[in-house]
Amino acid sequence: MAADSFQQQQLTQILQTPENVKAKHANGTLQFYDFVSQPVAAAFCAGGVAGAVSRTVVSPLERLKILFQVQSAGHNEYKLSIGKALGKMWKEEGWRGFMAGNGTNCIRIVPYSAVQFGSYNLYKRHFFEKYPGAPLSPLQRLICGGIAGITSVVFTYPLDIVRTRLSIQSASFAALKNQPKDKLPGMWTTLAVMYKQEGGLPALYRGIIPTVAGVAPYVGLNFMTYEFVRKYLTPEGDQNPSAARKLLAGAVSGAVAQTCTYPFDVLRRRFQINTMSGMGYKYKSIGDAVRVILSQEGPRGLYKGLIPNLLKVAPSMAANWLSFEVTRDFLVSLKPEPIVL
Repeated sequence: MAADSFQQQQLTQILQTPENVKAKHANGTLQFYDFVSQPVAAAFCAGGVAGAVSRTVVSPLERLKILFQVQSAGHNEYKLSIGKALGKMWKEEGWRGFMAGNGTNCIRIVPYSAVQFGSYNLYKRHFFEKYPGAPLSPLQRLICGGIAGITSVVFTYPLDIVRTRLSIQSASFAALKNQPKDKLPGMWTTLAVMYKQEGGLPALYRGIIPTVAGVAPYVGLNFMTYEFVRKYLTPEGDQNPSAARKLLAGAVSGAVAQTCTYPFDVLRRRFQINTMSGMGYKYKSIGDAVRVILSQEGPRGLYKGLIPNLLKVAPSMAANWLSFEVTRDFLVSLKPEPIVL
């Protein structure tokens, strides 16, 4: 027994020599590089980075868009030009007003974009490509992108509705004047309050129907337009277009997709605060919401906030696609070279 114990101690000492420890760590690093360099894993990680970068770049315009969207008839506090509205936001809330809700938005958008890009590549490789690398038709890209969009919405929707609440709770709407502004609830508190006081889990998914109805064509149009535009911006035989052409393709695809599906985004925001104290609209259904908006605000009511949205969508989508492709290409480049004996 003593001899066996002595042999085990010697074996342990041999295995724990600096050379063996370094080799073990090197092997673990190679395994990590091999994992993150896989196409689906690289797209998943790059999507998360792209989402956080793009939302932070345009956070002031994103919040302003939401404030415009939730203004119904009788709410004119932000019925201003974009410059004056941004000035009002800065004067009343400072830098924190520009970034209100951005932390939650980044927390939401990292898994949202990661799931969107990752699932798009997963569905494309396993369900739409006839062989690895096979080109997809515009219709196939549209369907694949739409399914990827729905997947990402279902996973992250509770954070989206909380992000909307956080964006407007500190705004100077008359309907919110009785709410204290010095100590506003954060993300987790808002989630808990909504769950306890507004109907449990369904409360955290209020407005998901118009969201899915808009996200599916939005994401599909986004992917389809991007790949279509990029094909014409890429010279024959050039598989790596310049950053400027990637930026242009991302801006065009984002602007087209957002404009075509914008009324769904307005409906989403209205339903997300449908039961919010002071700001609730009490819409009974999507049809009722459209009828009320058209009767009280006219067709323009379905396009409130479109201008700041268009101003933000170009830099947002451009930064989104550029950071996605740069991050993805970097991760793919980490793939270990096979050892030739």
